[in-house]
Parts: sequence; structure tokens; C-alpha cells
Amino acid sequence: MATAIAFIAGIIVCLIAMPVFRFIQRRVLSSRQSSSIEANQVTTVSQVLHLAIQGAPTGVTVVDQSGDVILSNPAAHEMTIVHDRSINPELWRVAEKVFDDKEERIIDHSISKRRTGNRVLQIRALVKPLTLIDDRFVIIFATDESEYARMESARRDFVANVSHELKTPVGGIALLAEALLDSPEDPEHVEYFGSRVQKEAYRMADMVNELIALSKLQGAEALPELEPVSVDAIVNEAIIRNQLTAESHEIQITRGMSVDALVEGDKALLVTAVSNLIANAVHYSPEAMPVSISQKRINDDIVAIRVTDRGIGIAPEDQARVFERFFRVDKARSRQTGGTGLGLAIVKHVVANHGGNIKLWSRLGTGSTFTIELPIYHEPKPEKIPAATDNEHEKSPKADLHSAVARAASRRKDKTS
Repeated sequence: MATAIAFIAGIIVCLIAMPVFRFIQRRVLSSRQSSSIEANQVTTVSQVLHLAIQGAPTGVTVVDQSGDVILSNPAAHEMTIVHDRSINPELWRVAEKVFDDKEERIIDHSISKRRTGNRVLQIRALVKPLTLIDDRFVIIFATDESEYARMESARRDFVANVSHELKTPVGGIALLAEALLDSPEDPEHVEYFGSRVQKEAYRMADMVNELIALSKLQGAEALPELEPVSVDAIVNEAIIRNQLTAESHEIQITRGMSVDALVEGDKALLVTAVSNLIANAVHYSPEAMPVSISQKRINDDIVAIRVTDRGIGIAPEDQARVFERFFRVDKARSRQTGGTGLGLAIVKHVVANHGGNIKLWSRLGTGSTFTIELPIYHEPKPEKIPAATDNEHEKSPKADLHSAVARAASRRKDKTS
């Protein structure tokens, strides 16, 4: 009997304790969340200044007389003003002149060696003293001028390319039409020259379309909105586009292992780039020789797409020029396959506009491998707010800005003295 009473009492105690425990647990979790929110709120002028500089699209860098980087933001690193806490040598030479005469200078800087994931190609930097009172520091403000540079390049190149390359098909069509009119009553004559005219017209139309596409990629028009795209989906669609052509040449397209990776880009443009590489591999491969496509993660930030053929290969002296407009390794074979000489130039600009790089390995008589490296898309992380000191917590978010800057300058002087 006593055991039964104790058991019932235990059940009653548990029933009463459970709601109390859940109530206490909710209060503790709520208190923790509230503390976390308060810790991540902007409460001081120094936090406002930190977030403003770190989130600015303009590159901001402060250096001292010995070349040490005192302050830099992510935009400065993306524009290669700062790399591994070291100032860009070209900009440092300009900064040294500013230290000498206290005169601000503007420099246009082209980025020749661009890292994968970096879309910046051209920058304009203003180098000036941080203040005329304290001559120990120089500040560099940099803006990304890549879009403007692409637009200027597109305007210059488009007219030159059109006037030079369209002369051949236009002249060919004129001669063929003249030959066609010589014997309009001969069906075989009409059919032969008529088909030649049609072929040249289609080739000219393809060339115009690719010139327009290349002009857009170089900056004549704004780039489309980029979004996360599956690498596997890009490769799948590119293979489908070339499947019929490959089968007509008895060429098998082999596919490597899939990769679970996303890239930030325009799917149509990326598919066109990979498709152009596959089309080239098919056109320049002997019949019945396979073409291979593979995807691989190089590291956590870069994914590579490789297209390999067993074709004629590319001579070392031609490898540096294969991405030029209208350059053809084998001009006779390019005419037979209907090539315009723009496919690899389009690939190059698509990859560059997506922050990637393209590489080539080739050997005569063995084949070629084109590798596209693209930055892997990662979900953006929220900006961290620096913790405020005890004195700063006592201040209002609307504290006097001049006094906050004066305190920061005083602390900097104490450290350097």
C-alpha cells in the first residue's frame, strides 16, 4: 500500500514539475537570445565607423612611412591594393612620392595577374595624406573601373572586327551571286551556287551573332544578374548541345564523376562557354576518338571543369593566341567545320566575367585540355560587429564623432611613440 502511494505521489510531482521546468527552460533560452541580440547591436561610434569602412564598395587602405598597412577593408583586398598585409608595389611607389611632397595623386592600375574569384580588372586609386597635420600616414581610396574599361574595349574592337572579318563572306556571297546569275536556267548550276550562297549567309549570320555576344560580354551591355548555378547542370546541358554532332562523327563524349558544387553566375553564358569547348574538341578530333569532360573541386573555393580531346594538338607558339578573336590554329579545317574563330574568345570573356580563369595544356599529335576554374558559391555570412569597450557602452550611439576620432588618434599616437 505504501509503495502504491509513493508511486502515485511521484507521478503527481512529475506532472507538476514538468511545466515548471519547461517554463524555466524557455526563460533561459529567451534570456540567452536577448543577450546575443544586444551583443550584436551597434551601440558606439567606433562600431559605426568600422562597419562603414568594412562594408564600403570603395577600397580604403592606410599605410605608414615604412609601408606597413595600418587599416584596410575587404574591397581593398579584392582590388589587390593589399595582399597578405603588404601594399601593392606600384601603389607603394606612388605613396612614397606623396610622403615626400604631400601632394595627392591619381593612378590607373591594370591587374594583369588576376586570382580566381576576383572580377576586378582595372582600378583607379586616389593616394593622398591622411592629414596634413600628421604626416606619418597616407590613405588610398580605390574604385573598380573594370566595367568602364570593358565598355571602352568593346567599342574599339567591335567596329574593327566587323569591318575586317565580314569582308570575306560578303565578298564571297557577291561572287557566288554573280556566278549564279550567269546560268539561271541550269538547275544544277543554280542548286550548286545557291547552296553555296546559303552556306555563306548562314556563316555570316553566325559571325554577326557571336560578335554581338562578344561585344555584350566585353561590357557594351550590363552583365546579367548572377545566381547560384549547379556545375553538374551546366556540364549536362553543354553535352546535350553537342551530342548529335559528336554522334555524326562517331565520337563518344565521356563524363566524369559529378561534383556537388554551385557557382555564382548566368547559367546560359556558362553553358555556352563549356559547349564551345566541347564543340572545338569534337571538330578537331579524329573520328571515333573520345572527348572527355570532368569536374573536380580544387579546394573549398574553386571548382574546375576540364574538356580533353585526342586531336591534332596546338603548337607552343600558338597556345598564347588561341583565345584571340578570329585566330584559328588550322584555318583550312576551321573553314570546313564552319568555325568563326570567336568561340574561344567568348569562352575567355565568359569565364573572366564570372571571376574565373581558363588554362590550356596541349601537345602536337596528342591532344588538348582546356580547364575552366570558377569560384564556388558560398552563402554569405553576416557582418560581425566589434565588441565595444566598457567606456563606449556608457556612451550614446549619437556620441560626438569628433571626440571619438580624437580618442582613436590619441591611442594610435601612444602606440607608435
